[in-house]
Amino acid sequence: MELPSAPQQWFVRRLQRLRTSSGSPTQAQLLAHDQTKVLTRSSLSDLLTGKFTKPPPWERVAAYAGACVRAAHTGRIALALEEELARLRADHATLTDLLDAAAEARAPAPRCSGSRLPPRNPHFTGRDAVLRELRRRLTSGGGAAVQAVHGLGGAGKTQLAVEYAYRYRSQYRFVAFIDAEDPSLLTSQFASLAQELGLAGVHSEQVVPQVYGALREHSPWLLILDNGDRPGPLVNVLPSGDAEGSGHVVVTTRTRGWSSRAGVVGLDVFTRREAMELLDRRVDGMTPAVADRIAEHLGDLPLALEQAAGYMDYHHTPPEEYLALLTSRLEDMIALGESADRPAVVVATLWDLSVRRLESERPQAKQLLELCSLLAPEPIPLDLFSGSADLWGATAADPVAWDTTVGALAGLGLARRQLSCLVLHRLVQAGVRCSMPDVARAEARVRLCRALLRAVPHDIHGVPDARSRWQVLLPHVVMSTRDEPPAECAEETALLLRLAAVFLLSIGDYGVALPLCERALAINESLEDREAEIGFDLITLAQIHRERGSALLARPPAERALSLHQSCLPSDSTAIATDLATLARILCALGDHEAALPLAESALRIDEAAYGQDDPYVSFDLIALATVHLDLDDPSAAAPLIDRALRIREARYAPDHLYLGYALLLKARVMSALGDPTGAGLAHRGALILSKQLGQAHAKTGYAFAFAAGLLERRGQGERRSDGPGR
Repeated sequence: MELPSAPQQWFVRRLQRLRTSSGSPTQAQLLAHDQTKVLTRSSLSDLLTGKFTKPPPWERVAAYAGACVRAAHTGRIALALEEELARLRADHATLTDLLDAAAEARAPAPRCSGSRLPPRNPHFTGRDAVLRELRRRLTSGGGAAVQAVHGLGGAGKTQLAVEYAYRYRSQYRFVAFIDAEDPSLLTSQFASLAQELGLAGVHSEQVVPQVYGALREHSPWLLILDNGDRPGPLVNVLPSGDAEGSGHVVVTTRTRGWSSRAGVVGLDVFTRREAMELLDRRVDGMTPAVADRIAEHLGDLPLALEQAAGYMDYHHTPPEEYLALLTSRLEDMIALGESADRPAVVVATLWDLSVRRLESERPQAKQLLELCSLLAPEPIPLDLFSGSADLWGATAADPVAWDTTVGALAGLGLARRQLSCLVLHRLVQAGVRCSMPDVARAEARVRLCRALLRAVPHDIHGVPDARSRWQVLLPHVVMSTRDEPPAECAEETALLLRLAAVFLLSIGDYGVALPLCERALAINESLEDREAEIGFDLITLAQIHRERGSALLARPPAERALSLHQSCLPSDSTAIATDLATLARILCALGDHEAALPLAESALRIDEAAYGQDDPYVSFDLIALATVHLDLDDPSAAAPLIDRALRIREARYAPDHLYLGYALLLKARVMSALGDPTGAGLAHRGALILSKQLGQAHAKTGYAFAFAAGLLERRGQGERRSDGPGR
C-alpha cells in the first residue's frame, strides 16, 4: 500500500481514483446521482479536498461511492458498487487508524510503568481489525471499562492482549498483567501490585479496592486478567461501579457468560491468509501451496501454527516432510514442537484442564465430547445423539438435562453451538482423542457406529430427504469408519461403508465410493456367514465400476453377486432383481445385448411383483430394459418403457433430481432414434440437471451437453432443409 504524506491527502487520492474510474463526473453530477441525499455541495467539497481532521462519516463516503458508480453506469462504464464499497471501507478504516495515530503522536505521552508484562511477540501476525475494535470499545465510554476477549484455547487471546498493551502503551501510565487462571492466587498478585503502587501493610481483604484506589493516581491504567474463568470467581477483582478515573480491564477467557459483566470481543482462529503469512515468515523454504495445506490440517489455530513453525525450525524439517507427517500422524505431531512465548504448552494437552473439569462436573458432557472427537470437523447434528436413549438414558429424555449437557461444551469453549449442531475445531478433536485410553476409544466407536447406522437413511432411493441427510452425515461416517473396526461393530461398520458408497454412487462421486465399498467387502469377507451381505457389496462394487466406464472390471463382481444371492435368497428376492438389472447393463456395455435382454426382463418382473407398477425401484428396471432395446436398435420397444420410467420419477422426485435428469436424457435418445427432433429440449433440460447436481466438470455433464448440442444441431439442419431453396 502506498505510504501517505498526510492521512487526508492519501484518502483524497483514493477517492479521486474512484472518480477517475467512473469517468470524472463533476461535483454537480455527483450530487445529482446521490440517491441517498446525504451529500451537500460543501460536504462533498470538503471530502474531495481533504478538509477534515476527523474521519468523515462512513455514510458520506458510501454516498460518494454510490454516486460515482451510478455516474459510471450512465456513461456505460462497468463498475460494481459492492466492490468499490469494500475497497473504500478498508481505506476508511486505515484513515481512522492514521488520524488516531497522528492525534496520539501530538498528545503528551504519559510515563508508563508496568508489572510483569510478558515480552512482546516479534512474530505477532494480523489481528489489526480486532485490536482496533478492542481499542474503540475500551475508549468509547467514561470510567473503568471492562472487555472480555473470548475464544478457543490456542486462538491467541493472550498474545492479542499483550500486543494491545504494547501497541497502546504510550496511552497508559500503568500497565499490569495478572494470571487469572487460579482465582485463589489473585489476592497475592494484587498484593504485589499494591507494593508497586507504594501501598504498605494492606490487609488481604482490602487489597483489591486499595489497588484500584491507588490506580486513580496513575490514570489512565490498563489491567490484563489472563485466562480468566466465568465472571463469578473473578467478581471480587473486577473494578466496582464506584471505581473512578480512566482505567481499562481486559480479560482473556475461554468460557462464556461474560456479557452481563463486560463487553465481549470474539477472537476466532486466523484467516487462511494470516496463517500462511505466519508460516512463510517463520519457516525457510515454505511455499504458498504447502503453507495452505499445513494451515488447513491445523485448522488455522495460531498456537498450533507457532508450534509447527518451532518444530520445523528446531529439527530443520523441510515443510513438505512436515506436511506428510501432519497428514499421517496428526495426533502425534500436535504433541511435538513448542511456541516461543509458551514453551510448556502444546496443542495436544491444551484442553486437558477443561476436559478434567467436565469429567468432575458433567461426566455425560465429557462422553459427548469424546464421541464428537471421533467425528469429522464438520457440523455435527445433535439429533444423532439426542435420539439415542441407550446412549444417554434419562438425559436424552429430559430437555433441560440434555441442553445443559450440550451447553457445557459450548460454555467451556470446547465447541460452538449452531442451531441444532455442534462444531468442534479439528485440533480440539485431536487433543481429546490423544487423551482417550484405547478401551474407551473402542467403546465410543461402537456406540458411535450404531448411532450413525440408526441416523442415516438406508433406502437412499425411496426416502424423500435421504440425500440432504446423507450430505450432512457422510463426513462423520467416513471419519468414524476410517480405522479397523472393533469386533463388536464390524458388521455395522461394513453396512455403514456400503450405504455410504451407494449414496456416493447416486450422486456420481465414484472415486470416493470405490474405496469405501472395497473396505465394506473386505470386512464382510473376513466374517462368517455373510454371503448375502457380500453379494450386496459386490453388486455395489460392480455398479461403481460400470459407472466409471470399466465394464470389464464390473462383470466379475456382478456375476459373483448374482450367484451368491441365488444360492442364499428366494428366487423372487428384489436383491436378485438388482443383480440381474445391473448385469444386464454391464453386458450391454460389453456388446452382449442378446444375453442382457432376458436378464433385464426378469429383473422387471420380480420388482413389479414386489413393489407394484409405480415404484421408483421399478423405474431403474424400466430404464435398464429400455437401454437394452436401444442397443438392440429397437427404439419402438424402448419408448413405452422410458415413458413409464419418466412418469414414475416425475411423480416421486423433485424437478431437479439427478435421476430425473438421467431419464430425460434417455428419453431424448429414444426420440432421436425414432427421428423425433423435439428431444433436443429434453436433452438440454437433463444436461442442466446433471450440471447442477454433478457439477460442470463431471464427465457425465460434459457428455450430456454435447449430446444435447448434437440434437439441436441436427434439428436446425432439418429445419433448414424443410425450408427449401427459395427461403
